[in-house]
Amino acid sequence: VIDRSLPDPTVIRADDGYFYLYATEDKHNLPIYRSADLVDWTFVGTAFTDQTRPKWNPRGAIWAPDINKIGDKYVLYYSKSVWGGEWDCGIGVATADKPEGPFTDHGPLFISREIGVRNSIDPFYINDGGRNYLFWGSFHGIYGLELTADGLKVKMGEEPRRIAGNYMEGTYIHKRGKYYYLFGSAGSCCDGERSTYRVTVGRSESLFGPYVDKKGRSCANDHFEEVVHRNDIVIGPGHDAEIVTDDMGRDWMLMHGFKRSEPADGRVTWLCRID
Repeated sequence: VIDRSLPDPTVIRADDGYFYLYATEDKHNLPIYRSADLVDWTFVGTAFTDQTRPKWNPRGAIWAPDINKIGDKYVLYYSKSVWGGEWDCGIGVATADKPEGPFTDHGPLFISREIGVRNSIDPFYINDGGRNYLFWGSFHGIYGLELTADGLKVKMGEEPRRIAGNYMEGTYIHKRGKYYYLFGSAGSCCDGERSTYRVTVGRSESLFGPYVDKKGRSCANDHFEEVVHRNDIVIGPGHDAEIVTDDMGRDWMLMHGFKRSEPADGRVTWLCRID
């Protein structure tokens, strides 16, 4: 649905009725796209400028954002990292009054070395029971903890709790009925036609698990179900955004992947129907 490289998409339906998509900064300072229907997208700008760009981890790029509405603010969590900088990377937070920004950075929530979780990237926010939580991680376990009421800090006394093993990154948790569904991506994301990325899932009756596959085996021990994998059109589909329910009650998921016909075009944006 967007034929340009926009890895790790995240999406929100804003108060104006439009969908807004944010992605890893193949376009510098974190691109923002807008759509009325999830299919036709228009570039509207970037979350940051060279002047407002987060200053911490100065060599780091902005990866895998996660957009949310908390109170009257649009709250954007993001990763800041250099490739291989697994102990120096971290997760930051920025806020705006409108989905298209401008966003004001509030600095890092935490950095890998400080919180004791290697490769602290790929944030995902969820409100459950009126409380705010952040989950994150990339191939060194998936962790979660509670945030403050405004979502801008870690709640005092909170320590990371591990909910999944080393097979996945790009966490997204979806509540449906009595179950929590833990989506993630396994395999290699970024090797073009050799990429093995695919979307995985496990489920639990509790936000912090235990999450299991269809046979009851634990996601903490690297068990999972596959949801989306490569086919004749796309290679390495993964790092899905939130599930979006349309006005007809159907569920959709945005993700990135390489076109089998033109893998050199990068990780473009795909839309999948989810049953």
